[in-house]
Amino acid sequence: MKIISISILTLFLGFQSLAQESNLQNIRKLTFGGDNAEAYFSPDGSKLTMQVTNPKIGAACDQIFTLDLNQNNFSPQSLQLVSTGKGRTTCSYFMPDGQHILYASTHEANANCPAPPKARADGKYVWAVYSDFDIYLADLKGNIVKRLTNSPGYDAEAVVSPDGKKIAFTSVRSGDLEIWMMNIDGTDLRQITNQLGYDGGCFFSHDSKKLVFRASRPKTQKDIDDYTSLLKEGLVTPTQMEIYTCNIDGSDLKQITHLGKANWAPFFHPSDKKIIFSSNHHSKRGYDFQLYMIDTDGENLRQITFQSEFNAFPMFSPDGKKLAFSSNRQQDAPRETNVFIADWVETDPAELVSYSNLQSHIDYLASDKLKGRLAGSKGEKKAAKYISKNFKKYGLKPLEGNKYTQPFSYQIQTNAKDPNSTKTKVEANNVIGFLDNGAKNTILIGGHYDHLGLNEHHNSTKPNSDGEIHNGADDNASGVAAVMELARIYATNRTTEPTNFIFACFSGEEDGLMGSKHLAENIKKTHPNLNLMVNMDMIGRLDSMNSLTVGGIGTSPLFGPLIEKNKPAGYQITIDSSGVGPTDHTSFYLKDIPVLNFFTGTHHDYHKPSDDAHLINIRGVHHITEYIQRVVNSLAAEPTIPFTKTANKTSRTAPKYKVTLGIMPDYQDYGDGLHIAGVMDGRTAHNAGIKDGDIITKIGKCPIKEVYSYMDCLATFNAGDETTVDLLRDGKKLTVKIKF
Repeated sequence: MKIISISILTLFLGFQSLAQESNLQNIRKLTFGGDNAEAYFSPDGSKLTMQVTNPKIGAACDQIFTLDLNQNNFSPQSLQLVSTGKGRTTCSYFMPDGQHILYASTHEANANCPAPPKARADGKYVWAVYSDFDIYLADLKGNIVKRLTNSPGYDAEAVVSPDGKKIAFTSVRSGDLEIWMMNIDGTDLRQITNQLGYDGGCFFSHDSKKLVFRASRPKTQKDIDDYTSLLKEGLVTPTQMEIYTCNIDGSDLKQITHLGKANWAPFFHPSDKKIIFSSNHHSKRGYDFQLYMIDTDGENLRQITFQSEFNAFPMFSPDGKKLAFSSNRQQDAPRETNVFIADWVETDPAELVSYSNLQSHIDYLASDKLKGRLAGSKGEKKAAKYISKNFKKYGLKPLEGNKYTQPFSYQIQTNAKDPNSTKTKVEANNVIGFLDNGAKNTILIGGHYDHLGLNEHHNSTKPNSDGEIHNGADDNASGVAAVMELARIYATNRTTEPTNFIFACFSGEEDGLMGSKHLAENIKKTHPNLNLMVNMDMIGRLDSMNSLTVGGIGTSPLFGPLIEKNKPAGYQITIDSSGVGPTDHTSFYLKDIPVLNFFTGTHHDYHKPSDDAHLINIRGVHHITEYIQRVVNSLAAEPTIPFTKTANKTSRTAPKYKVTLGIMPDYQDYGDGLHIAGVMDGRTAHNAGIKDGDIITKIGKCPIKEVYSYMDCLATFNAGDETTVDLLRDGKKLTVKIKF
C-alpha cells in the first residue's frame, strides 16, 4: 500500500435486502402486533404453531396459536387459539398426525400469568424457568387430550422426531436442566444429557438419529455457583450458550460452535449436514441477533440475515423449501416481534467463499520463494504466472491479446529519500482477466500484487533491512487472494450476472500506483461502460473490534446506504468519502469512475519483513470477501452507477520535509490528534519513548490534528533540531523531548 491520507463521511441507512439475504426470497410477514415467536411447521407444511403475547387478541402472556398458511392475506384474526388461554404456555410442536399439538403450560397450577422475573440488582439478564410448566397434548380445537408430564419442576421445550417415535424435552427433574427422551405415548423416559448447565431448545435431525441443542457450560467455580444459585430461584442466564449435537441416546456429544455469547435456537438444515441458529457473538452490546449457518463439523460459518436487530427461531418446512423465523423487522411498534416466512434458496456451492482457497493464495504469494514480489523482479513474474494460471483455470479471457499479463515500464529513483540515488527502469506486468457476460456495464475488481522485495527500492519501515525478504502477506497478498476468489466465484457459478467483470492484479503500486495508472489511462476507450472499480488493499489484519475502512463512499450516491446494509454483523465501519486514497482505486477515480476501497488498517508489521502469512486473520479475510461479494452483487443489479466528484484533501501536494519521527500514522481523522499505529525501532519516536497507540497533539509550536498538520509541521524542521512532542496516552497528557 502506498500511503495517502483518508477522510471520513457520515453513513446513512437504507437500501433493499435482496443481495444480502440471498438465501431468503419472497419474505412475508405473517403476524401483526405483539410478541410472536417459536413458529414451527406441521408435518405437511400447511400450518404453523407458535406462542403469542398480544393483549389485543386476548393473550396477556404467551399462549399457543395455529396459523393456516393456505390463505392469501394474513391478519391478527388469522390466528387460532389452541391453548386454554390460562396461565403461561411455551414451546408448541405438531404431532405426526398434524391434528394434535404438544405444548407446555402452567394453567393447572395457576390460571393467572406467572410474574416475569424482576430486574436484578446485579444487572444480569435472566430467563424464568417456571416450575409449574408441564407438557400437554391438545387437539386443534384446544381440547387437552393428555397430560404427558406430571413431576415437580420445569418440563417444557418438547419436540417430536420426524419418524414420529420419540419426544425430546428439557426437564429439571434430575436437579439440573437436562434433555430427556420418551416414546411418543409418554413411556420409556430416559435422561439424555448429564453435564452441569442449561441444555435445552433441542430439535431432531431429519433422519431422527441426532439432536441439536443449546447449552451453557459453567466452567469456573464462580460461574458454577452463579448458575446453581440462579437455578434454585427458577432462573437461568442465557447469555453464554453454544450449539451442541449428540445421538438420540446421548452418545457422540459434540460442541459445534465456539463463538462466545449467546448461540441458540438451532435447527438442522434439510441435508442434516448444516445447522441454522441465532447468535449475537458478533455484537459488542449484546442485543443484535442474526441467523447463521454452520456445518456440523463446526466449519464454514455464514451469516444468513442482515435486517433488524433480532432474528431467531428458524425452522425449515418439511420439504426444505420454506424457512419460518421470528424477527423485529418491519415493526409497527417498539419491541414488536413477528413471524415471517420465506422461500429458502440454496446457495450455489461455487458462490461460497472458500477459506482454503484464500489461505493457499496468501501462503504462496507471501512465501519466501517469491522474494517479496518486487515490481519487475523474478518473484513478481512467478506471482504473475500463478495468478494467470488460476485465471485460466476459472475460464476467464485475457483482457488484451492472448495473454493475461499486461506489460508496462517506468523509471524510478531507487531511494526516494536520497535525491542523488540512481534511477532504474522497471519492466513490470499487470495480470488481468475478463469475464464477458454480454452485459451493458462492466465492474473492475482489483488489488496490487507487488511488494518491496528485498528492499531494493528502500521503502521498508525497518532500519537496515536491505536484503531481507519483505513477503507482504497483508500488503497485499490478502487483497489479491480476495480478487482471485471473487474471480473464481463469478466465473464458475451458475448465475450469469447482469454485468461484465475485469479482474486486475496490479504491479508497481509500491512505486507510485504505476500499474493501475497504466490500466486506467485507456480503460474507458476499450470499455466505455466501466462503471465501478472495487479495490482491496491490506484486508488481512482485521482487529478484535472488527474495524474496517471503506474508501470512495462519496464517489457515488448509491454507496453509503449500500455499504451499511450489506455489512457483516458486528463490524465497525469507518467511512472515507474521498475518491483519492492510499492505493490503486485513486487511478480510476481520476478517470471519473466510481470507486470503493477496502482496508483493515496499518499495523506494526507494515512494510517490514515481519508481514508474514501466519499473522493473517483468515476469518477476517473470508468475511470481508463475502461482504464485498454482497456489495458487488447489489451494484451489479443497478442499471447505472452515477459518479460524483469528492473533496479530496489528499490530492494536494505533500510538503517537502527532511526529517521524520519514525512512526506509522493512523490515517483516519479522529479529531483529537494524530493516532500512532506503529513506532519504528531505533528512530526518533522510539528513542523518545513514544509508543504504539499514543496520540500526538502538538510538535513544538504546531498543533497536530491529523496527518496533514503532522506533515506540514515536519516540513518546518531540519535534521538535528530539538523540540517537544505533546501526547495523549490512555487519556493522560504527556510531554517528551525529541531530537531529529
